[in-house]
Formats: sequence, structure tokens, C-alpha cells
Amino acid sequence: MTNKILLLNVVGLTPRLLAHAPRLRTLAADGWQAQLDTVLPAVTCAAQSTMLTGRPPREHGIVGNGWYFRDLGEVYLWRQHNRLVRGEKVWETARRTHPDYRAANVCWWYAMGASTDWTITPRPVYHADGRKSPDCYTRPPELHDELTEELGAFPLFNYWGPTASLRSSEWVVAASRRLLPEADLTLAYVPHLDYDLQRYGPDSPQALAAVRDVDRTVAPLLDDARASGATVVVVSEYGITPASRPVDVNRMLRTSGLLEVYTQAGMEYLDPWTSRAFTVADHQVAHVYVGNPADVAAVAKLCQDLPGVDLVLDREAQADYGIDHERAGELVLVAEPGAWFTYYYWLDDARAPDFARGVDIHRKPGYDPAELFLDPADPTAKARALLGLARKKLGLRYAMNVVPMDGRWVKGTHGRLPEDPKDGPLLLCSDPAARRDRLAAADVRNLVLELAGVTVEAR
Repeated sequence: MTNKILLLNVVGLTPRLLAHAPRLRTLAADGWQAQLDTVLPAVTCAAQSTMLTGRPPREHGIVGNGWYFRDLGEVYLWRQHNRLVRGEKVWETARRTHPDYRAANVCWWYAMGASTDWTITPRPVYHADGRKSPDCYTRPPELHDELTEELGAFPLFNYWGPTASLRSSEWVVAASRRLLPEADLTLAYVPHLDYDLQRYGPDSPQALAAVRDVDRTVAPLLDDARASGATVVVVSEYGITPASRPVDVNRMLRTSGLLEVYTQAGMEYLDPWTSRAFTVADHQVAHVYVGNPADVAAVAKLCQDLPGVDLVLDREAQADYGIDHERAGELVLVAEPGAWFTYYYWLDDARAPDFARGVDIHRKPGYDPAELFLDPADPTAKARALLGLARKKLGLRYAMNVVPMDGRWVKGTHGRLPEDPKDGPLLLCSDPAARRDRLAAADVRNLVLELAGVTVEAR
């Protein structure tokens, strides 16, 4: 027998914001609260992989939300297959002594192909005519139709993009409540705080309202956990801090003659195969890939001289942060407080690729927080978005070309290690007997095993 665990990821929750979440604050008061030291980069995929494997990025290989796949010659963000994460996951460790240990994953990343017993992860339908419909992938397969009938289709367009909203978190919580009675370990990821904290900033009235909304949304799941005797562990991956300065590293590398593009239909595309140096931007961290080792020192000097860049880490310096992995760039940049890195590489908006004005997380060679906005500078953006939705409902092809192509609207960011623990991630636990004051992200794995009552030999 093992103890039932709910591992609830309320991304973006910090000690400062917890003051506005009465239900989660009560959980901490009845149990305990600890500082959670995150990893560099403090982004979703890297932080989650560290918590589930107990390893740093140098070992599990997830150096960000995406990277340059050198063997393919392509930049990819938000890949989904679990095989990319190297190392034994916490539920696999538990199965070494408890072979029947059952785990459910509701929207933690790298879910596809994972060895969990139940899996739910965003996965749109890509129609043959180019349309994209909201949906999810589930395992076992029959879970898909059961959830769709009970909860409606997975609200993908409320999960990310200009219409991202509380609805997606409500769906995730409802699905998690359905699986909680069956699983020994339930992983649930609640994304809502990511949205308005990046849109409006972490100190905005909208951000505080989002905290209250999330607190109210997760309450039924916490009630279910208590009723079933499950121990609750609440984690966050990072804190979101004010953003005011977008930094265009790729544009600097292009004007320096190091980044190359190719042109199709009048649009420019990043050419990683021929570029001497280019950047995969990821919030406040950026991987700079340099083809010729002889160029590394010169590229490092250019990056260090760029306003908004705080740290330039070569391979040796990357080791101090546990990110010295073959997938990482020859250089890793960390932005100054208030600054963040764009992926933009074109010098003329008229030459930008068509995906730049849309929500396209897989084709953009870097993270784009501007996808959270209908272009505020374009008075027709909302009308054109509604027209696109109408075309979609009619089964016609459509393009949501309504995203701004500059970063001035973004008010919140993350990725660098926090300056103040009050603005960093935290861990809450309902079991007072396991109290700690501070944990590293890599310690979450062992805490879950301890709370579950699982003892395993180290490997």
C-alpha cells in the first residue's frame, strides 16, 4: 500500500501572490510552505523535468521549452514525446518496489509516450485542408470520448493565445478530479496565472484577480483530495516579474553578418544551416548556437555588449548552473531584470513570415509571448479574429493573423533565477510531518516518494 498523492502545479504562484489565494493559503497553514529553488532556465519544460526526475538539465537534457535539434538542422519548441526527457521519472521509481503503482498526468509536459497509466495532454486535430481544431490526446484512448462527453472538447484556444482564459484551467481541474480516485499519483497542471501575469504584469489588478480565480477553481480538487485521504503537494515552476525591455538578439546577429535568412514568397525565414550564429529565445534565457568554435569569443563579446543582456555563459560557465548539455547553445544568455529575449530576426515587418502574426508555437524559432494579445495597435484585429472563427465554424480554412510583431505589450516575464524569494516559486504541502523550509526543484521527486511511503534504493 502507498499513500495517495496529488501533485498540483499552479504555475506562476509565488509567496507574494499567495496572500491573494485564501484556499491555498489555508492548505499551507494546515501543512507547510517552503521556498522552492528553481532551475536555469526557469521555464516550464526544464523545471517540470527536474521535479519529476530529480536531475538538473545537464542530465535530463531539457535545456528549455525548445532548442536547436542539431541532427535535424531545425529549431523546435514544445515537442511532446517523453523520450526526450532522460532519466527515470518519479512514478517509474515507485514501480521498482511497487509494480502496480498507478500514475495519472493531466497536462504536465512531455506526456506523450510516457509510462503513466492515464495521460491527458493538449493535441489539436490537424486537418488535411490546413485547419486546426482544438482537442487533446489521451491514454487510454477511450478516455478521450468520455471526457469530451462530460466536459466538452479540450479548450485549446483557451489554453494559449489571445483567448487564453480560466476555462482551460477549469477543464484541467475537472479532468483531474475524475482521475484522482483511481491513481496513486495524480499530476495536474493549472496554467491560468501564466496569462494575465504576462499580459498585464504581476502587480496588476488583473493579475491579482487571476490569483483569486485560480484559487477558487482548484478548491473542488483540493476538497476531493482531502476526502480521499490524498496528500497534496502544490508547486510552481517560476515567478513572473515585470517586463519592460524586449531584446532582439537575432536582429543584432543579423546586422553583424552572422545570421542568415532565406526568402520564399517574399517572406524571410531563419536559415540555421548557413548561419554562423543564431539564437533560440526563451523568455529571459536564450541559447546562442555558434557553428564555428573560432567564432564563439567574438559572438560572446557582441552579446555581452547588447543592452539588456546580463550573463553570457560559455560551456564552462554553464556547468555552474547545471545546464551544460549538448542540446544547449554554445552560449547561454540571461537577460537583465525587466528584460526578455525576442525571437525576431527580420529587419522589415513587410518581410516577416506569415506565422509571425499568428499563434504558431511550433514554427516560430523561439518563444513569442506576444501570442497572448490581439494586436492592440490594429483596430481591425478583433473583427478579423471573429471572421476567422466564423470561417472555422463553416469548415473553411482561416488564418488568425492578429498577433502583434513587437514586444512592447508584454508586461511580465520569467526565466532568470529570482532576485527575491517572494517573487520565486514555492511549494505547499498538506502533511505537516514532512515540513521543510526550503527545497530545490530536484528535491520534489524525493519528497513525493517520501510522502507516498515509497522506499527505493538509489541508482
